[in-house]
Amino acid sequence: MAYIKSRKHARILPPLGSAAAATLVALSLPVAAQTSTNTLKEVRVEGAASDVKVDNSANPKFTAPLVNTPQTIQIIPETLMREQGATTLTEALRNSPGVGTFFLGENGTTNTGDSIYMRGFDSSASIFVDGIRDTGSVSRDTFNIEQVEVVKGPAGTDTGRTSPTGYINLITKKPQFADSFLGSVSIGSDDFKRATIDWNKVLSGPDGIGSAFRLNAFTLDADAAGRDVVNNKRWGIAPSLAFGLNSPTRFYFDVLYVKQNNIPDGGVPTIGLPGYTSPDTNRRFLTTASRVDSSNFYGTQWDFDNVTQTMFTARVEHDFTPDVTLRNTFRYGKTEQDYMLTSFMGSSANLVTRVPSQPSTWTIARSNPTNKDQENTLLTNQTNVSAKFNTGSIAHTMNAGVELIHEEQDSAGYYGQNATVFGIPGIRNSGSWPAANLYTPNPYVNGYLRLPNGTTTAGTTDTVGLYAFDTAKLSERWMLTGGLRFDHYSTDYSASALNATSGVLTPSAFSVSGSEWTGKLGVVYKPTDNSSVYLAYGTGAQPPGGNNFTLAAGGTGNSANRTDFLPQKTKSWELGTKWDLLEKKLAVSAALFRTDVSNEVVQDAVSGNYYQTGEKRVEGLELAAVGALTDRWSVTTGFTHQNAKVLRGPSVLADGGSVLAYTPENAFTAWTTYQLPIGLGLGIGARYNGKMYRGTDGAIGTPAYVEDYWVFDAMAGYRINKNLDLQFNVYNLTDKEYVAAINKSGYRYTPGAPRTYRLTANFQF
Repeated sequence: MAYIKSRKHARILPPLGSAAAATLVALSLPVAAQTSTNTLKEVRVEGAASDVKVDNSANPKFTAPLVNTPQTIQIIPETLMREQGATTLTEALRNSPGVGTFFLGENGTTNTGDSIYMRGFDSSASIFVDGIRDTGSVSRDTFNIEQVEVVKGPAGTDTGRTSPTGYINLITKKPQFADSFLGSVSIGSDDFKRATIDWNKVLSGPDGIGSAFRLNAFTLDADAAGRDVVNNKRWGIAPSLAFGLNSPTRFYFDVLYVKQNNIPDGGVPTIGLPGYTSPDTNRRFLTTASRVDSSNFYGTQWDFDNVTQTMFTARVEHDFTPDVTLRNTFRYGKTEQDYMLTSFMGSSANLVTRVPSQPSTWTIARSNPTNKDQENTLLTNQTNVSAKFNTGSIAHTMNAGVELIHEEQDSAGYYGQNATVFGIPGIRNSGSWPAANLYTPNPYVNGYLRLPNGTTTAGTTDTVGLYAFDTAKLSERWMLTGGLRFDHYSTDYSASALNATSGVLTPSAFSVSGSEWTGKLGVVYKPTDNSSVYLAYGTGAQPPGGNNFTLAAGGTGNSANRTDFLPQKTKSWELGTKWDLLEKKLAVSAALFRTDVSNEVVQDAVSGNYYQTGEKRVEGLELAAVGALTDRWSVTTGFTHQNAKVLRGPSVLADGGSVLAYTPENAFTAWTTYQLPIGLGLGIGARYNGKMYRGTDGAIGTPAYVEDYWVFDAMAGYRINKNLDLQFNVYNLTDKEYVAAINKSGYRYTPGAPRTYRLTANFQF
């Protein structure tokens, strides 16, 4: 049986053999739509192509149009997400090649929310909303998102601490100077139900101060495609108010409130997948055991993932002159997550084969429930000024500012299975779930009592960041773009550990502080007014404890987060070119990149001690084409080739290789729409992810990698009248079976969604 196969047993396309082949495919495909971040959606003219090309980032730290910015930046607009029916950030990021949720989790734990890998590194903690960090392992909905900006390469100067290979910035919707009412109602496979509204109302017109109100809201209730029991239920509201839209001083006030009540997914055993073998000599027959049904759910009816997100943002902008603008943004945000997920014990020792010849009798032990009761709080204030000015013959576009950031993370612990519980009369242990039948698991069980054990963790990080960016136009053909940032951080971490024998809680506390300089510099040559060739260099830094507030004693302490460790360092190079073609309707780009990461913390396989001697490198090629090919035909497509490897330190792979885990060597994505003059629009998309290796934690006998796969999607939309259109989406046209994510040990995986359908009615007034 093929590891990843079509349920129809037919291979649709061969794997990509070279970057050249992928480029030809990419440039022959087309895509969907987008509108400017400064205007609301208007009724589309019948037969007109969608506009997917974005010329400028909404982030003021980028001081030049995208064609003149010496860095790979991809912008995914709302219209493209709407046409594809993308409801989460994870789904939207399918438009960025090589970026995705490929990692299921460590050992018995399971990632929740947007667990993003990008260019070889985990970027889950490098997600921002309007330029401000958004913490919490949650699934972000797209209902209030104008566009998603994927910034690849050096990012330390932009954001301070971040992933070595980039970050993701979500741009939210703002009130505009036009009345409109948009909405949608969707139904689909797996009991999918969703409704959204986007209402904008002008409160005072051009003769007044220019104020407007905007309300975005949604509700969703859907089972996970192809999975039993797993369910996603959430709703949210995002009102915003703006004053002074036609004046030099503008005020914006935004509130976001989202509630999620989900049943999480712990994955499926890899038993039966190619690459699975039994290390137990007495159970060699498991090597040829049948694959379990990919819809099987091994959790329990009691599992839950409850999330509450609250965010308030106040922003003021003042134009001193047409060329000088001051902005100040204040934000308070809180994410609360209460979570319990039951998975299964992956090793063959936890698989009971009562009658080896009768698989129907085989059971697998359920794991200690993963309990998470965590609260992330953020207070931040950003002040920056944008200015255009000349120094002699050199024209400058500058942005400079200061960021004051206070972050908190607090959590509470719970007893695991069969744990002795102290101080609770009449209760001796927290119990355990009964084992699950391997091939027909029953989630409706009892036995585990969820009890807090009194342990807590609390972390705070205070950061002061100063930065400046400038694009200097040296001549008609030469430009220089650079940025410099200084961060001073101070992190305090405290925790209480439980002695399992005495029941005594032992507190501990650690602190670390330091300062970091990061910078980037790019030289841009413009062969024509609408093109550029550039060479860029940038740096980044990640302090001890990273984004998880987990610190441990310095010196001889055996921890990956020792306070005496130095910050992880990043150096990145990029050589690229960007061209606006077809009367600036189509943007094409190509870039060669290299990122070196040093001061990586690695663990000695013999002693188990941690050392800061690791070095990693990611290098490769990225190609993209976005825009309109004709008046009716639009396209967005991208291809990446990545060579990611360990330069120094122990292997991170199960097979001892040096390639970085969860990083496809080749990846491709495309979406294209064609608008017929009769009001009918047709769209088709393709995604390819190459072979990916998993990490290692000493587990043996499990698949060391997942094979490559193609997935195809399609859309048909018909405009009934100026107020209503219908849209029909089909996902995974060929009903391909594939591994979407795999955990570090290789015992568990998340199956890719099977073929599903969705019908949406979009209305606008």
